[in-house]
Amino acid sequence: MSGHRTSSTRRAFLQSAAGATLLLATGARADEKSWPDHPVRIVIPYPAGGSTDVLSRILAEHLKDIFGQPFVIENRPGAGGNIGIAAVTASAADGYTMGAATIGHFAINQFLYSKMPYDAERDMVPASLTWELPNVFVVAADHVPAKTVPEFLAWAKQKGRVNFGSPGVGTSPHLSGVLFAKRAGIDAVHVPFRGAAQTIPAMLAGDVNFAIDNLASYISTIDSGKLRALAVTSAQRWPTMPNVPTMTEAGVKDFVVTSWAAFVFPAGTPRSIIDKVSAAMRKIAADEGLQKRFLVAGARCIASTPEEALAYAARERAMWKDVVALSGAKVD
Repeated sequence: MSGHRTSSTRRAFLQSAAGATLLLATGARADEKSWPDHPVRIVIPYPAGGSTDVLSRILAEHLKDIFGQPFVIENRPGAGGNIGIAAVTASAADGYTMGAATIGHFAINQFLYSKMPYDAERDMVPASLTWELPNVFVVAADHVPAKTVPEFLAWAKQKGRVNFGSPGVGTSPHLSGVLFAKRAGIDAVHVPFRGAAQTIPAMLAGDVNFAIDNLASYISTIDSGKLRALAVTSAQRWPTMPNVPTMTEAGVKDFVVTSWAAFVFPAGTPRSIIDKVSAAMRKIAADEGLQKRFLVAGARCIASTPEEALAYAARERAMWKDVVALSGAKVD
């Protein structure tokens, strides 16, 4: 799933990253030194209970400990996360509104939606990458007999048509399902939900046959035995699930997909505030106890400078543009 870029495309990415970097270089103001002196809002562009919500709440606790002010979670789901991130980019650039932007906001949605309420490269500025996590291929233990990916493929082909759930059109779980169906040669119909909190009950009821969704949202249901994990989409096996093979080991080649996120601010937010959050994330990611908590939750906490986050987003954008085109998905 590597993206092949021409030199002109690469120049365009470098120029866009450079332009975003200029947005970071803002002058200092007197009130920046006291930031934060009242609660900071973190907008989660997905429903409560999903991976972005769960992991952001863990980070919000640590940010509160570091800065001595509450970091208040506000869920604003809808339109593939665009509604929440649009609320962030439309907010005052004073450091008191952050967003938990994901791979979709940085690298997918602009190729999927005919109209976007924000420009991913112009209107939001990342302070730091925050986490990455694999997707997990899951089936309901009571409704799907397969215990391996090859067994699932044999079952699906015998069935003739299967369906899979995701948190919505154009999300990495949706695109993962499309890619899997194309690579494996099965007829799979996409069933979009608002989040894992809806997908999981549908699977347990037998209405949905499988999902390749964010591991963090499925850990507890897998541990309960109600859902069976057949593979993970990371390059290596996941530390807390050593018996679950990677997609490559399960026989599906070139299928390494990780979801990731970053804390973002509206463009124009003072650089000194952005740097404070970036430094805090590096401190948080270095905490072994926090890393263990993230692993149990199905993710890995990461941190970066703003420039590193911009460069990472540019690389991912190249790959996901091709995957969206392959899926044929479009949202008006």
